[in-house]
Amino acid sequence: MKPQNLALDIPAVRKYLTELQKRIVGHLSALDGKPFTTDSWQRPEGGGGTSCVIEEGNVFERGGVNLSFVTGSALPPSATAARPHLAGRPWEAMGVSLVIHPRNPYVPTTHMNVRFFVAQPTPAEGPDAKPVWWFGGGMDLTPYYGFERDAVHFHSVCHDALRSFGDDTYARYKKWCDEYFYLKHRKEPRGIGGVFFDDLSEPDFMHCFRLQQSVGSRFLDAYVPIVERRKDTPYGERERDWQAYRRGRYVEFNLVWDRGTLFGLQSGGRTESILMSLPPVVKWRYDYQPEAGSEEAKLYTDYLIGKDWLG
Repeated sequence: MKPQNLALDIPAVRKYLTELQKRIVGHLSALDGKPFTTDSWQRPEGGGGTSCVIEEGNVFERGGVNLSFVTGSALPPSATAARPHLAGRPWEAMGVSLVIHPRNPYVPTTHMNVRFFVAQPTPAEGPDAKPVWWFGGGMDLTPYYGFERDAVHFHSVCHDALRSFGDDTYARYKKWCDEYFYLKHRKEPRGIGGVFFDDLSEPDFMHCFRLQQSVGSRFLDAYVPIVERRKDTPYGERERDWQAYRRGRYVEFNLVWDRGTLFGLQSGGRTESILMSLPPVVKWRYDYQPEAGSEEAKLYTDYLIGKDWLG
């Protein structure tokens, strides 16, 4: 591992994340017409956070925007699987994580996360050992009914957010997102992707922090216009039934594959805040297949295909 730039401005990261949560909650509350409830909590081992949650809203059936600043004495297995040399190190983690499950099936579910980790050296490693830090995050879209206009818009905003960080950055992070949000047991993408990155620590702290800010700060631009465009689309029981069925895939991914969920549970995180990502109404059916040629079937054939939406 290359030596890291140690000019860490952790208070600046914390300030940005606090303001980001406030800004996102304010916009989504105004869009729904119902305020989010605020639930602050403390973690026994160290740190705490604030969960802002909406349930049974006018637009959002359930959603949460979580802010956390937590510490621990030893990194859990989910955080050291790819970094065995960090096992046993005390750590500090902070981030904003959100999942929004809309009521209208024509409005897609979305997820966004931006986070920062620091693994501090242990006394046994000697006086020359240094902290190891990294940024991670991204945003992605999970529609129930596909609209090319929405997919292109979401990916265009993701592309623009990363434009100043290298010509190939969007393409790399888009591919990473497609590969990460993939249900291996179903051989099926969770949605139409977006961007995802992790272990970001090069070339230096400020470059990485600016990239995180650019992604987090463009979330509202990526998602809100889609919500406004689709939230008043008429729907019936068929669409709600399909939405509940497809939500099952979201649950499967979060509980089986998502590293953030595993980290939260393994590190003794607050269960209510971790599992706020799950939808309120879900259905499973045995070996169900949508009618050929239907709008439901087109989700599989035209959208859940890892497509390059920007051509």
